[in-house]
Amino acid sequence: MTKKDHVKIFDTTLRDGEQCPGATMTLPEKLRVAKQLERLNVDIIEAGFPIASKEDFESVKAIAGVITEDVEVAGLARCLTKDIDAAYKAVKDARKPRIHVFLATSDIHLKYKLKITKAQALKQVKEMVAYAYSLCKNIEFSAEDASRSDKAFLAEVVEMAIQQGATTINIPDTVGYSTPEEFAAYFQYLQKHVPSFKKACFSTHCHDDLGLATANSFAGVRNGARQVECAVNGLGERAGNCSLEEIVMAIKTHSAAFNIDTRINTKEIMPASRLVSKITSFPVAPNKAIVGYNAFRHEAGIHQHGLLANKATYEIMSAEDIGLQSDDLESGLVLGKHSGRHAFSFRLKQLGFNLSDDEITKCMERFKDVADKKKHVYDEDLIAIVKTAADLDAQPMYKMEYFSVTSGDRQIATATIKVKRGKKSVLKSAIGNGPVAAIFSAIEAATRFKFQLKDYTIRSCSVGREAMGEVMVQIEQDGKSAVGIGASTDILEASALALLNAINRLVINKAAKRLKAQG
Repeated sequence: MTKKDHVKIFDTTLRDGEQCPGATMTLPEKLRVAKQLERLNVDIIEAGFPIASKEDFESVKAIAGVITEDVEVAGLARCLTKDIDAAYKAVKDARKPRIHVFLATSDIHLKYKLKITKAQALKQVKEMVAYAYSLCKNIEFSAEDASRSDKAFLAEVVEMAIQQGATTINIPDTVGYSTPEEFAAYFQYLQKHVPSFKKACFSTHCHDDLGLATANSFAGVRNGARQVECAVNGLGERAGNCSLEEIVMAIKTHSAAFNIDTRINTKEIMPASRLVSKITSFPVAPNKAIVGYNAFRHEAGIHQHGLLANKATYEIMSAEDIGLQSDDLESGLVLGKHSGRHAFSFRLKQLGFNLSDDEITKCMERFKDVADKKKHVYDEDLIAIVKTAADLDAQPMYKMEYFSVTSGDRQIATATIKVKRGKKSVLKSAIGNGPVAAIFSAIEAATRFKFQLKDYTIRSCSVGREAMGEVMVQIEQDGKSAVGIGASTDILEASALALLNAINRLVINKAAKRLKAQG
């Protein structure tokens, strides 16, 4: 039996994923994600863009120091000496360091962004890849916007990069423009027109602007790519990156047909998804492939009949493969106010959460509050509780002690809120053109935190009249944004909790940066 070709999984959750507006992570949060990626057994972790800021440099260096298993740690760099120096200094202590250099190759980027000619770009690639190789023998070169580049020029650049020491060549669909057929054609062309094609590992980096990131990545793999750059939950710039869980399970499902595989421990997929969602406060859509809550649920009678006869009738993979217990999901284990800590923590593990005892205690307190207000607490409620429990890496700056709202069709909405900061409590009232607006104005007055509201979303976490509502808000101050989530059986309380959660994230991140600057 022929040995299967290994497809490397290059995870960019901590670099491209964090560039998603509102998805900024603290250093402790990045380290937790990095260790989970290690458990997931990815081949490469792109830890960040070291030259971008002092915080980014320190994060990449810290991650390089904690990854102990057989995982490469990469730092991104433009084709500039200062970038490459910063990337090398950040990753050099990793067990397997990698410098990832990039330069745009499309006509539109060369003309309007870089303002250089093709000859100048080729010269820059030659000099900078050679310089990076003089520091580190594991070099990846990315031709930014490759899928909109002239194929002949792209082939020339790629050959030059390989000749100067690049061991991995990345062909990105930077703006998510390509289709699977078009993207496959680029790899087919490069195989024919790059003399040194077989001397490097070719890679894909696809964005999801047209919803084709996974399809394009798979097309690349079918046409010679043996590395896929992706992110947990598809997190990333604009519409996001190729979703790690989708490409991994696509390869696993079609492994025999195309003689390919990965080394991913798929049972760690759900824990990774839950952790990234919780840390970034970006909820996973219920219908999201692989990790969405409905991915392994069936309601239609015809589907249920088929499943009882044989699961393969309507499921192409098992929930156990990604770290879930399908039987428990189907039985709909329900928790209530009489449930104990053991049942609560056991169910959280089945849902993919790996929490410490202290973290479970914090979540348990919130669970009891919710259970007192409704007869049953469903899985959707538990997920919301974990996401909205007190920050696990730091105490929140502001905590709500009390709130009250009066509103009606013949009176002005008025909100009163009591917010605690440290040992001091502040009570403020405000009016608004609705109860939510009044609450937000009262919180702004109590915290003295001025912000712009960029997004406000409500969804039901579970079913029935007693269902918990989940509110997501995105706020911005001085160009920095944060996402907050709040959940409660009272949607007004959920709104207040979500806003305070977002404010806490911005305040804590700013305080951490000030301390680093002073240190």
